[in-house]
This record gives sequence, structure tokens and C-alpha cells, in this order.
Amino acid sequence: MVKFDDLLICAGDVDSPRMQRLRTEHSMAEYLKTHGELAETVRGIVADVADRGDAAVAEYTEKFDRTALTPVQFRVPAEDLKAAHEQLDANLLTALRKSIANVRAYQSEIFIGSKNTHSGIRYAPLKRVALCIPGASAPLPSTVIMTAVPAQVAGVKELVVLSPPRYESSIHPVILGLCYELGITEVYRLGGAQAVAALAWGTETIAKVDKIVGPGHDVVQLAKKECFGLVDMDSFAGPSDVLIVANDAANPAWVAADMLSQAEHNPGAGIVVTDSEDFARKVLAELETQCAQLDRAKATAECLAAYSGIVVCDDMDSVIAFANDFAAEHLQVQCGADSKAISERLVNAGAMFIGPYTPVAVGDYWAGPSHTLPTRQTSKYFSAVTSNDFVKSTSIIEYSQQQLTDAADDIVRLAMTEGLDAHAKSVQKRVE
Repeated sequence: MVKFDDLLICAGDVDSPRMQRLRTEHSMAEYLKTHGELAETVRGIVADVADRGDAAVAEYTEKFDRTALTPVQFRVPAEDLKAAHEQLDANLLTALRKSIANVRAYQSEIFIGSKNTHSGIRYAPLKRVALCIPGASAPLPSTVIMTAVPAQVAGVKELVVLSPPRYESSIHPVILGLCYELGITEVYRLGGAQAVAALAWGTETIAKVDKIVGPGHDVVQLAKKECFGLVDMDSFAGPSDVLIVANDAANPAWVAADMLSQAEHNPGAGIVVTDSEDFARKVLAELETQCAQLDRAKATAECLAAYSGIVVCDDMDSVIAFANDFAAEHLQVQCGADSKAISERLVNAGAMFIGPYTPVAVGDYWAGPSHTLPTRQTSKYFSAVTSNDFVKSTSIIEYSQQQLTDAADDIVRLAMTEGLDAHAKSVQKRVE
């Protein structure tokens, strides 16, 4: 039985077990320290796929996903994609197309590759990118949109979707139909560390990619981390969290609903930090009432107990300091008329949602920014996926004879300071 009152952390309780749990459960450093055994297991899978290719991928898929596939069955046939698209509900397809248009417009507006006019740098799209789409009995088409569309805006020509065979030994037809809508033809019913490794190394039937992006469970994220260097990656994207900065001008029912929207991911976390204990207790009451009405009430309540909390600080300065240190994936600011001003003092977040009418779901499905975001406090140094993550830059340097002559003495001096006389001579021979 979950005791909702246990979620409350009042001012001064900085050393309470609940506060310590919040700090450790959402810390990448703590996670890596305490999950060394899982990381070693993932490292072994990645190495095995490097050695044995398709055979290892098939074995791990049967072991972890309980689906026996031969290498020729890894890829979803093109006719299955088309058939799934034909079966999409018309209203759903309309909503998907509107979401795609919103994301495409936003990602085009922020894209730097086509806007650069400086002659000293050239941007080019990556050639081949893999998109990790979590697998479940319910589809997650939004993740396909939020990873594929930014890459398409950047000009990536080869997009590869990988998702585990969790729906009737394949991928949910909504995902397949959406891939067809987006023009993605290379889709693999593979997931986990073995799928990431296959795309990073390349196998007999799967060509290597340049970058792997997308959210997923810890095994997928650890595999991306293990393969970094063979390929690029976006960030450590999972599990989900929201931190809500609120004062007594916020609606406690809405704040509670926002906490529950992340906790239902299971695992997922909803955390509130406020300067009002009275408001915090109103949120607690709403949580208990609303949670009982959810389809997955028991699992959501347990997730709240494990990963969530309501923190009461002495003042708004302390609230802001807590939020900046926590570095949430999703950061909501619900402080009435002060929301915008407070948001400008917040610097660490994967995505920020300002005001009472901006729940995380707006970003998850509709607004335009990608919902593939850094988690476990890594938003201090990682960013949301954008179209700019799918281009690489090359520096362009072109000197005239006069420019080299003018700079020669200084270049030679610097080269000789480093003991690199061949570097110096490569300049001197041109200006003698």
C-alpha cells in the first residue's frame, strides 16, 4: 500500500531518506556506479555481435524477446509496411500528418546547415542513421516522428528503424504504417543491445550506420554508450522524468496530473519543487484521488513511491537552485504570472514547458521540438535531439600566397616552440 504522504519532503529535510533517494535514483553518476554488472553484460553482448554477427543477434533476440528469427527475417518486408499503412485509422493518420508537419516546420526553422554563409565551415548531412523505437503492446508512433523528421530535415538519406518484436513477434502495425508514410523502408524487428551492436558494427545482413538515436530502456542506452566511437549517439535517453517548479498560483489538480503522466511510464518520475507547503499538500491530495482513477493505478502508485517526490523549499531562490541542480529531462514552470520570469533563471533542462497550459504531452506529440531528451540529470551537458544533430561540419581553410607570407614567421615560431620543425619547414619552403 503506497502512502502518498511519504512523498512530501519539507524544508530542512535535505538528509531525509526520500531526498537521498531522489538524488541517487536520478543521478547518472550513481546509476553507473551501481549498475556495473549490467554494463558488463551489455559490453559482452556488443562484443559477441562484433565477433559473430547475425548469429549472435538471432540468439539474443530469441533469449530476450522470446522470438526466433533467422537473419532473413530481421527486416520487415516492404509489402508489410504498405499493408500496415493502408490499415491505419483515417483520423489517426490525419493526426500523425499534422504532428509531422509541426515537427518539420520547427526543425526546419532551427536548422543551421542551410543557413550558414561563412566560407570557413561546411555542413553535410550524415549518410545513415538508426532510430531506436521502444517496443510495447501499445505503439509509440510519436518517437518515430520525433527522431525521423529532424533527420529528414537535415538531409539524411538512409534512415533505419529498429524496434523489438513485442507485438505478435513483430512490430506494431501503427509503427510500420507510419514508417511507410515517412518513406522509411529499412525497418528491423530487433531491439536491445544486440540491435544497437548490429547497427554499430554492421553484420552480414545489416549495414553499419553513422549514428544511433532514440529513447529506450537501460540496456539500449548502455549499448549506445558502449558503441560510442564506432558510431555517434544522441544522449542517455531514458527513463522519463518531469520536474515541476510551482508556487501557490498553480492549479494543484493540474500539477498532480502532470506528475502522474510521467509516473505511468513505469519507470518514470514526477517531482514537484515548491515554496509553499500548503500547495504541496493540495497536490498530495490530488495525487491520491487521481491515481486511483487510472487504468494502471497500482503500477503508477508504486512508481511514484519509488522515484517521485514533492519538495518544499524555504523560498523561490531555493526552488530555482534545486531545479538547476536536478537538471530534469522535462521541466515545467507553473508559477502563475511569474512563470516566464522564473523560467529565464532556469538553465538545465532537456525541454522547458512554461505556464499552466503547456503540459509535457504538448511536447511529446505536437509542438515541434523532439521529445527525445537527455535523462538522469544529463541535461547539464546533453541537449534535445534536433535537426542540427544529423549534420557534421568540416572546417574550410584557403590561404593566398600573400596571406601565408604575412603569417609565416608566427606560424614557424609556434611550430618550433612545439619542436615540430617539419611543420615549420612546410611553411618556410613556400615563402623562401
